[in-house]
Amino acid sequence: MDDSLEVSQAAQYKALGHPLRHRILFALGTEPATISGLARMLDQRKGNIAHHLGVLHDAGLVRIVESRQVRGGTEHYYLRAARRLMFTGSGAGAQGPVIVRAVADELATAEPVGGRIRNVRLTAEQAETVAAALEKLVDDLPDAGDDAERYGILVTLYKPRPADTPEQGACRSQADQAVTS
Repeated sequence: MDDSLEVSQAAQYKALGHPLRHRILFALGTEPATISGLARMLDQRKGNIAHHLGVLHDAGLVRIVESRQVRGGTEHYYLRAARRLMFTGSGAGAQGPVIVRAVADELATAEPVGGRIRNVRLTAEQAETVAAALEKLVDDLPDAGDDAERYGILVTLYKPRPADTPEQGACRSQADQAVTS
């Protein structure tokens, strides 16, 4: 598996436009898996997984690393093309919401370990410093090895869109209160 892959082509971004495809990439982690194994892991139908794996494979985001004959058919083992995907180009900005939806689907059945959401006022320079520190924290975190349990980490710093009207602002404030209470 490559360490990183630059995602910049329209076909790659189109392939990543569905949250289940991100979940498949999460599930593949560093170990190969079959369609059947992924279907069990993600509680999905095998046909659904096969379709989405095909899209990811065609976009170069997963690879077949092994094949074997089973009961008159061929079983493929898939692996992510790279440990990290680096989003660049015009489609990069659209990935955030899709990734968050995929993580939300994961969280629905995950064992919670910790988390925090906070709205805070920052200068542009502070925001850049925080973003760099968060990226460094995650990038420098050493992998504990194959015997350790897997955890997902979602780190993001975002700038909410300002409200255009008083009505939208009121709705946003109520939503913020519900989230941060």
